[in-house]
Amino acid sequence: MAEISSRKYDLILLGATGYTGKLCAKHIVKSLPTDLKWAVSGRSHERLSAVVEEIKHYNLDRVQPAVEVSTLSLEDLQSLAQKTRLILNTVGPYFRYSSPVVQACAENGTHYLDVTGESPWVYEMIQKHHDTAKASGAIIIPQIGIESAPSDLLAWTLANLIKEKLSLSTKEVVASIHEIHGQPSGGTLATVVGLLDHYSLGEFKRAFAPWALSPIPGPRSSAAVPLQTKLFGVRHQQDLGTLTTSVAAGPNVAIVQRTWGLLGGPKSYGPNFQYHEYMRVKNSLAGMIFHFAVGLGFLALAIPPLRWLIQYAAHNFHAPGQGASQAISTEESIELRAVAKADHGSSNPRMAMAKFRFEGSLYYLSGVFLAEAAMIILKNDRLVEELGGGLLTPAMLGQPFIDRLRDAGIIFESRIMPERTTNSKQ
Repeated sequence: MAEISSRKYDLILLGATGYTGKLCAKHIVKSLPTDLKWAVSGRSHERLSAVVEEIKHYNLDRVQPAVEVSTLSLEDLQSLAQKTRLILNTVGPYFRYSSPVVQACAENGTHYLDVTGESPWVYEMIQKHHDTAKASGAIIIPQIGIESAPSDLLAWTLANLIKEKLSLSTKEVVASIHEIHGQPSGGTLATVVGLLDHYSLGEFKRAFAPWALSPIPGPRSSAAVPLQTKLFGVRHQQDLGTLTTSVAAGPNVAIVQRTWGLLGGPKSYGPNFQYHEYMRVKNSLAGMIFHFAVGLGFLALAIPPLRWLIQYAAHNFHAPGQGASQAISTEESIELRAVAKADHGSSNPRMAMAKFRFEGSLYYLSGVFLAEAAMIILKNDRLVEELGGGLLTPAMLGQPFIDRLRDAGIIFESRIMPERTTNSKQ
């Protein structure tokens, strides 16, 4: 919409009183331009004012955010969306509270970012609002936090590196959570349990079907998953080590596959592209144990009485809106590594490798993703015009996004690996 540049605010942080919302507000105050016109929003003026008071000491020289009280009714959210160029949404569980936020942004040409990992909800939002957002010019990017920005950016980086340096397509990217130290917040725990109360198993199956989020049909797999991985969840990958099932793989794979489709599929990463994601373990036995434990965990969540018991235990660990203390969260870290195989029909294909690493609170990291992505959208008119609107993905923000993340202290490395004389160990 033409009038979007003249709106009252550049961005509004919705859910600023929650655990992730406060951390995002902290990063905005510390790191974003001081001339940013922004506001915090939620249901309680008193709690929002307390957040403003809490964060102002991080930068006393900047203008503090305004306070915009809003319920989660569609009427209030329509009004909120019309006041700003962009909304950062940290109100979860998203399936329960945030559908009208997406609707309001799509209908009013307001850009939108969130840090959900709820694939069935994202699938639903794509079906309902992609075309509307595309027509209005609203750039809507869910899953731009820990799920699924690192995975999506690693895959994008490797595919582009292979194309640029080797003039080849990419056949397969294998990613691994190489290291992770952190605690889930109360909101994350509530979301995991609540999703199975809200969506049927059929809806889960539909959302996690191969290439379900891609706007075009995906390629049939030409990078076969090893038999031992199918049976026992264990994969041995040279340069990554021994790998096993990752609980975060489903949402991340879906977003990477959507990026492949949005960028043109065969014309982007390649016609035979596949993406697989795992978690590093010490040895095969540990991998098998973890793989079957994950399966049993999902089975328990599918049984209502056990799910309710887990929900009760999760609430007592961290209530929604709460998370690890500052002392604990500063010791957190995450590292993902990925290797990519070029698609050139050789028995000894060329490879590339990339690494993503952050040391500090994982929920603060999600706040960094939100704030830095917002600046790309607010300051890069050419990119906004090229993207054109719709339900998009983190990697669509490209190299400018990665550059801002590096400036924010995130390690992001990639390289073409030397040619080898023997086949890579699978």
